Amino acid sequence: MRQSSPCESGPVTIQGPAGPLEALLACPEAESERPIQAVICHPHPLYGGTLQNKVVHTLARSFAEVGVRTVRFNFRGVGRSAGSFDDGNGESDDLLAVADWVRGRNPSAETWFAGFSFGAYVALRTAAQRPVSRMVLVAPPVNLYDFSALPSPGRTSIVLLGDQDEVVPVRSVQDWVAGLDDPPHLLIMHGAGHFFHGRLNDLRASLQDALALGPVR
Repeated sequence: MRQSSPCESGPVTIQGPAGPLEALLACPEAESERPIQAVICHPHPLYGGTLQNKVVHTLARSFAEVGVRTVRFNFRGVGRSAGSFDDGNGESDDLLAVADWVRGRNPSAETWFAGFSFGAYVALRTAAQRPVSRMVLVAPPVNLYDFSALPSPGRTSIVLLGDQDEVVPVRSVQDWVAGLDDPPHLLIMHGAGHFFHGRLNDLRASLQDALALGPVR
């Protein structure tokens, strides 16, 4: 089996189907690193979503603090990523390219997908095409896209949103999760809105508690 590549935090360029994709690799402390890598997807490109989004940044920080490598990237047409918006179709292809790049660098590690809002939709619609061990979906927009044909993220996964979400009604997510055969863990943060303004530290703490990874061996 191929050896894992050393982890070096910083910007990277990944070749995507529409051209280069701008990405940012973040590494945990070496002594705490686990054999897990997470690919994080940002919110809607047409509404200002980028890899620098505060929720996306918080996801990356949350993972790094529990020993998980992360790659967050700009979908096509965002920042220095080539191409143009493709309503989730091309963005799914972008995610596949990043997932393959991650897998090639660390083939023995588990791969996780995570995403916020539109990024959660792209992550879930793409997960069936690659071996993904776990998913973290923040404010999945089940009211804006057809989630009925998408697979369940699975019981080891986490769905998280605020009960004051002004974009994604909490009831719509509760109903979606309740209708799944293999439902994920649903975590609802009291008083939090869609962008978790003033609640990012609470988001980080809640996610880390829900991941329940246990001590590093």
